[in-house]
Amino acid sequence: MQIEYAKVSALGDRSDNQDRAAVVVSEHAALMLVFDGMGGHSDGARAAETGLKSVQDMFMESTLPLFDPQGFLYMALSRAHDAVVRLGRDVAVDFRPRATCAVCLVQEGGTFWAHIGDSRIYQLRGGEVLSRSRDHSHVEVLIQEGAITEEEALDHPMRNFVECCIGGDAAVPDMSITDKKTLQPGDVLLACSDGLWSGLTDSDMAQIAHARDENLTENLKDLSLQALRANSPYSDNTTGTALRWLGP
Repeated sequence: MQIEYAKVSALGDRSDNQDRAAVVVSEHAALMLVFDGMGGHSDGARAAETGLKSVQDMFMESTLPLFDPQGFLYMALSRAHDAVVRLGRDVAVDFRPRATCAVCLVQEGGTFWAHIGDSRIYQLRGGEVLSRSRDHSHVEVLIQEGAITEEEALDHPMRNFVECCIGGDAAVPDMSITDKKTLQPGDVLLACSDGLWSGLTDSDMAQIAHARDENLTENLKDLSLQALRANSPYSDNTTGTALRWLGP
């Protein structure tokens, strides 16, 4: 499996970084993880750290490539949710640790996605967004109903209102898990927190797939700086993982 990968996480205009991210790579599979601790709840950073570690550990303990990728993603996020719920079992429900997340699995020439909340995954090809995950948010519902456009959503007053997350209530949250998406050489996958994609258009996001000396790390840093500038002086933690598929 031939890949190039990168990670970035910037503080932005916040006092602490509640995002966590990782790329875990083996001979037969790779896993991209982004967890965004929810700043309006206590211990958002602990929620993100706990959720990421739970999924990462399960992946590292599994036989790769995974026999049932979608089943793995469901179980991994369910376990992550349970672990974060345990963090807040002695805390009033409104203050329990919570996080959103995006997990992207790459194996056998394809990719499977899972996400909860408004952390996103993109597949970029030929300088364009081929596909992206759809947020579990009030604004996304309005977009799907045709009430507002993608452009109007960028500065909608409820753009940060998510409808589900890991942690909080004990019930397993709604999650979106995709079928296999085939990869072509040169495709770039991007998993990121809302601090990276908010304030930017799909065209902006697609710029990461354009080579700057064919350096994915520098391209991801450039995109992060663009997001920080676009959202200044109220930028959020800005975090992303990127992977370029070069071939089997």
